[in-house]
Amino acid sequence: MRIRAALPALAGAVALTGTFLGTAPAHAAGSVFIYEVYYNSPGSDHGSNASLNAEWVRVKNSTSAAVSLKNWKIKDNTGYTYTFGDVKVGAGHSKKVHTGVGTNNAYDKYWGRGWYVWNNTGDTAKLYKANGTKVDSCTWSNSGSYKYC
Repeated sequence: MRIRAALPALAGAVALTGTFLGTAPAHAAGSVFIYEVYYNSPGSDHGSNASLNAEWVRVKNSTSAAVSLKNWKIKDNTGYTYTFGDVKVGAGHSKKVHTGVGTNNAYDKYWGRGWYVWNNTGDTAKLYKANGTKVDSCTWSNSGSYKYC
């Protein structure tokens, strides 16, 4: 009976807010977007490749078909830019772009930088299509280490 009594209240909360409390932000159905940014790698920022690669951006495809990311770009507020090569992200799948050096594979891509991109005190990750159209952005302040966008 308690569950039945809670359902009208939950339905009312959803009607007022348009979402369940505590869920990650919703994106338009059928989009490619910045899903998560890990902007503050664990430990001190000493610039080791392992530390650089613990800083990353995850781009997700919520469409029902694969999407080519060829020449799509990820940028920060300073203008540092990562450009995807001939990469496709499958329906419902994602790609993670690490800041440091590594060997690209089906899931992980590497920016190849020798120092950090994402500011721990606040920054914005922006995603652009090959034609320059801004697709999404994710902004954070100086608290925490990562953000679901």
